[in-house]
Amino acid sequence: QKPQRRDYRMSHPEYMTMTEALKGLRSRGFITNFAFLHDAFCAVESGKTFKPEELSIREHHRFEGISDPDDESVVYAVETHDGLRGTIVDAYGIYANSELEAFLEKVDMQEER
Repeated sequence: QKPQRRDYRMSHPEYMTMTEALKGLRSRGFITNFAFLHDAFCAVESGKTFKPEELSIREHHRFEGISDPDDESVVYAVETHDGLRGTIVDAYGIYANSELEAFLEKVDMQEER
């Protein structure tokens, strides 16, 4: 049975898997790998860190596990105040990183519709 497509972003591409989303976002310029370090995002390649006010979320894509409902994830497409564009992935639901969730609540959501 084929999974249902879910589109939470209106004009953004629909992705069926997290891997597909990461590849698609990369092809659209979201090439920086971000890591979360308790109180800041870190651009893995450069080591530069960013506070919430220096970031905006351009889009996000949520995926539900096909065979395991606990296997849920969210891909965030993020842009920094100085133009770096990249992604960060978190679990969704009970396995989500609560510190990352609290951090992202402070980040400006500028999803294009």
